[in-house]
Amino acid sequence: VPLVESGGGSVQSGGSLRLSCAVSNLTFSQLCLGWFRQAPGKEREGLATIEADGSPEYAGSVKGRFTISQDVAKKTVYLQIDQLKFEDTAMYYCAAVWRRCYGVSFSPTFMGRGTQVTVSL
Repeated sequence: VPLVESGGGSVQSGGSLRLSCAVSNLTFSQLCLGWFRQAPGKEREGLATIEADGSPEYAGSVKGRFTISQDVAKKTVYLQIDQLKFEDTAMYYCAAVWRRCYGVSFSPTFMGRGTQVTVSL
């Protein structure tokens, strides 16, 4: 499995989490990586992307609270989520595509199995 997420959990509203996505068997420098989430009964939502050159892009709904970053040496991409809200409860997925994402709602070539984030009031 080329993308493996971790870092999800149950937190109280207002808290923070950092999700990680470890990339294996793919040339990290040629990837655009991103994060999606999907809550029960809702469509998948693109959250953030980071291009191979480190340029981030965010969905308007999460800008200011979510931060995407990468560690090239560790072949890992992160999603820092601050000021968690109840409506952030969802399964969070790491995804990747070769070269460019062209927006947060890109069509992934690779996707992880997800990590659950549950926010309590």
